[in-house]
Amino acid sequence: MIRLTKSPNVALLGEQAPPRVLYAPSARANSWEDVSDLSASLGLTLDPWQELALRAGLGERSGGIWAAHQVGVSAPRQNGKSQLIVARALAGALLFGERMIVVSAHQQDTARETFAKFVEQIEANPALESRIARNGIMNALNREAIKFKNGATVKFKARTGAGGRGFSSDCLFLDEAQMLGARAWASINSTMSAMTNPQVWLLGTPPTLDDDGEVFTRIRKAALAKTSTSLAWAEWGAEIGDDPALEETRAKANPAWSTRINHDVVDGEYDTYTPRQFALERLGIWLDGGDRMPPAIDPEAFAALKAIPPDAGSIAYGIKFSPDGARMSFAVALRADNEPVFVEVLGSEPTSIGLGTLVGLLASSWRDCDSIVIDGKGLSGALVERLLEAGVISRRISRPTWDSIVTANTALVELVRDGGLAHSGQEGLQLSVAGAAREERGRTGWGFRPNAPDVDVTPVEAVALAISGLKTSKGSGRGAQSNRASGGRVGSVM
Repeated sequence: MIRLTKSPNVALLGEQAPPRVLYAPSARANSWEDVSDLSASLGLTLDPWQELALRAGLGERSGGIWAAHQVGVSAPRQNGKSQLIVARALAGALLFGERMIVVSAHQQDTARETFAKFVEQIEANPALESRIARNGIMNALNREAIKFKNGATVKFKARTGAGGRGFSSDCLFLDEAQMLGARAWASINSTMSAMTNPQVWLLGTPPTLDDDGEVFTRIRKAALAKTSTSLAWAEWGAEIGDDPALEETRAKANPAWSTRINHDVVDGEYDTYTPRQFALERLGIWLDGGDRMPPAIDPEAFAALKAIPPDAGSIAYGIKFSPDGARMSFAVALRADNEPVFVEVLGSEPTSIGLGTLVGLLASSWRDCDSIVIDGKGLSGALVERLLEAGVISRRISRPTWDSIVTANTALVELVRDGGLAHSGQEGLQLSVAGAAREERGRTGWGFRPNAPDVDVTPVEAVALAISGLKTSKGSGRGAQSNRASGGRVGSVM
């Protein structure tokens, strides 16, 4: 457990659980008590855990410069992170002379919820309401803002689709930080670079497998490694191995367990969430490192199947879009008589490359293939439409059902196990195989899931789809030549 250089007395937390991880840079002074006092005077009484997070983040160096330019807070949902944002934003506007404060969330609905909490606090306290400018509460959708008489402004924005626009501020709050992508983070940081004493707060829960948690994870790792001199981190969560059914485990993970958390709701979560989902979202456990799920395919067994592709055989293509539509992988499977099924990834790129290139490649080669199997949300429907417009006949295009996807995944696993598969040794495909875990999905089967936020499983999923598109009989043979990523009629998207 990491503690502050000058650790606050965590016993003062009373019934509230101490943080599992607490780290902050050294500082000459600290403004957390001023924030707490201001909040109390405005009718916003902070929990001890919230005061502890403020103390971690509000250390000052000489000249009033923030010791921590980035402050991370990881805690399960409904413990009061929004109230913490309101308290720090009020202090920025009324104590610290911050002229522009931005509160952002992944989606506008969440940003608007925080705006509503802010307005509720204003309306409940005449002393605070008197500090708001005339007509200073802007309630228009996507333009929510609060303006103070002293000129300070608090804006509420969604990050989705916004890039870095509108995030230049003295203090920036990034709620739902577990869904903050690296591209958005880089863009936002560039907008903050011109500020003289900026501070960024990142608040969220441990990333799920569907979240783009690279940034939040990287910041946490820096705190754990104690490599940053301008980063503070406060994390509440249970330990791996704690019994999730016990109340003491849940109380350890949720500092507001005795005040804000509805225990009946948590019981319902425990009954309906997967164990992994409950661990992440309610127990605040970061499932990384040694707790990664084992790969569904033995990476060493897969690596041993490297071979030279056959010259001819039946061909099928598999195209997989990631759940968020941000990535796409394009794979080929080739079956020759009495030979293992040969697979190769022809492209694995962000979908920003556009569909035109992919449509062009397939439009020139579909006549020689058994099937083009396409799966995934987002652009998959558009791709099918473009292929039909390009003259690809509909019976060559397949949109698999969930049952057929499960069958395809199982077939891939069995081919590797039985030595019935071959590949060219592509590094990207081997990394995808090594990072693709098996996740049961109710009673309806299983799918490949990344065992870490930085793993892309679309290459292995595309390979499974391509294999499923091959005709059942070996050597059904249209006489097509092998189309390799390094050359051939299909070529590469990369």
